[in-house]
Amino acid sequence: MKTDDLVSLLATGLTPVPRHAAAQRLALALAVGLAAGMALMVLGYGIRPDLAEAAGQPMFWVKLLVPAAIACAGLLATQRLARPGVSAGLSWLGVLLPVAGLWVLGAMVWQAAPAPARPALLWGSTWTTCALGIAAFSLPTFAGALLALRSLAPTQAKAAGAAAGALAGGLGATVYALHCSELAAPFLAVWYVAGMAIPVLAGALLGPRCLRW
Repeated sequence: MKTDDLVSLLATGLTPVPRHAAAQRLALALAVGLAAGMALMVLGYGIRPDLAEAAGQPMFWVKLLVPAAIACAGLLATQRLARPGVSAGLSWLGVLLPVAGLWVLGAMVWQAAPAPARPALLWGSTWTTCALGIAAFSLPTFAGALLALRSLAPTQAKAAGAAAGALAGGLGATVYALHCSELAAPFLAVWYVAGMAIPVLAGALLGPRCLRW
């Protein structure tokens, strides 16, 4: 077979990929993951009964908006890395800066607190379940994002998996915040970040295996 004939045969039946395929598939994963995470939280844990009162406290919004910002940055990074030869660019800053800000705030509160009060600020009353709860609520989005990436063309599998983990971890922490009663900045800086880090590390480990062409 001649080379030209072979090329023509391989090209037969090819159709262009929709322009916004990555955004659409990741948006579907995000919507399904959010709905499933909310269902898990409501059925397994329950929304905190004093949510309206808690919403009047600034730290409640810090607890809610920091993970949401990380989820948005993770979505942007995942969308970019879903395309071959495209790097995450500055998207990682959107993940790292909210974490750094939370660490700074936690350190300031820790430093200003009297020594006897510091253990309660760090451990709270739910440290044994917080990180695992966030990781559990991130699972639906994590699985959906990896499935979406498998149908696309990431060439940096490890980074793409980690970005999917950041998306899922941020969303899981946002959902968990509607149940959690902890508001101390040191607690959030340690246990919320740990919970979000679990799917990021899982994505970095699973990416090369799950997203291999």
